[in-house]
Amino acid sequence: MEVLNTFFDYSMKFFADFHIHSKYSRATSRDMDLENLDKWAKIKGVNLLGSGDFTHPLWFRELKTKLEPAEPGLFKLRQNSKIKNSNGWHLPNGNGGVADLRYILTTEISCIYSKKNRTRKIHLMIFVPSFEAVEKINAHLGWLGNLKADGRPILGLDAKELAKIALNISPEAILVPAHAWTPHFSIFGSVSGFNTIEECFDDYAKYIFAIETGLSSNPEMNWRLSRLDKITLISNSDSHSPSRIGREANIFEGKIEGFRQIAEALRLGARAPKTIANRLVETIEFFPEEGKYHYDGHRNCKIVFSPEESKKHKNRCPVCGRPLTIGVMNRVEELADRAVGFKPEKAIPFRSLIPLEEIIGEAIDLGVGTKGVEKEYKELINKFGNEFKIMLEVSEAELSHAASPEIAQAIQRVREGKVKIEPGYDGEYGKIKIFEEEERKSFSKQASLL
Repeated sequence: MEVLNTFFDYSMKFFADFHIHSKYSRATSRDMDLENLDKWAKIKGVNLLGSGDFTHPLWFRELKTKLEPAEPGLFKLRQNSKIKNSNGWHLPNGNGGVADLRYILTTEISCIYSKKNRTRKIHLMIFVPSFEAVEKINAHLGWLGNLKADGRPILGLDAKELAKIALNISPEAILVPAHAWTPHFSIFGSVSGFNTIEECFDDYAKYIFAIETGLSSNPEMNWRLSRLDKITLISNSDSHSPSRIGREANIFEGKIEGFRQIAEALRLGARAPKTIANRLVETIEFFPEEGKYHYDGHRNCKIVFSPEESKKHKNRCPVCGRPLTIGVMNRVEELADRAVGFKPEKAIPFRSLIPLEEIIGEAIDLGVGTKGVEKEYKELINKFGNEFKIMLEVSEAELSHAASPEIAQAIQRVREGKVKIEPGYDGEYGKIKIFEEEERKSFSKQASLL
């Protein structure tokens, strides 16, 4: 597993999270509105955020009402729409820099259809540069399905046909297969996916130049497939609540220029020359074991297997005898043509991190969302500015002065990749362990002495 411990200047870089959902998507927080996204982008350190769900009529109306043009093809929240009450957060006020969040118009569509005698379930992200393009795409897709039913609509449409529709309306549109390896709804999914991009998109494969690796895989796993060498690997949160934006993200060089520059950076990926305005230089990843589909398993029977164990059991649950849900690790192994640990010469590097609230929760042995964790989290954000700065820039010495010993040490261990995770499987997130029980007792003794 690759872990980058070096620290460099992030002042000339920006963080982008392209894949989120609005309050109009299923199983999302009511707080997934533009006002709260603006607030939490500042807390996290995200500079460029996907709008999500532009196909939903009510969300699209909010986007048109509350956003105004910024750089070409990008947007920002109108001043009169921003949350005025900080509620104890010491966040930047506006007028440039991290405080001025930019939006790029994006959506995710679930395509469920039959191809080559198999049911396919593919989730695709679409990026476009204008409200006019969104209106035309929505008008076309509205004839094919009910866009009001969900922020991520389900359409009985071949992924290739969706690409054709989007690109005919907006030649600048970007199409990205979402969470490319998850079993049930992805281009390479073990249950309903394909083995190659070409099998999925046919002659439109040439327009697919990026994929989203998803929470259960990381770039290192994708590097094992030579067929993805010219495909840009991006990482996004797929967030359903404001506090989860940025849990995976993309780091670009320079200042935010516009939609065209972002598209060029994604198209060129690792092949981009240093002379282009914006270049993708790094991604922020989950530890893939923490993702919900890293290992194989059967959630109802509490069975979790590595690919080797699944093979011994012929991919069947030893408790109930039903087929296991084959996870990302197994599927990568099936399609890989390179050994574990292979790294392409010009690969874009990545860092594996754990969200700060989860780190604090593990350090002080409290759940995320509890008052104790929220208090520690807010104090650190108010001290240093945002979560990415804390995780990537603040020195170990500064952390030690600002946080309790267990929190400071937990952050440092995550930076160094010194964590233990029980892998996620069949829809269950993996479980993180940073400290052993004896270490916890040691911290308790130190605290009582102080």
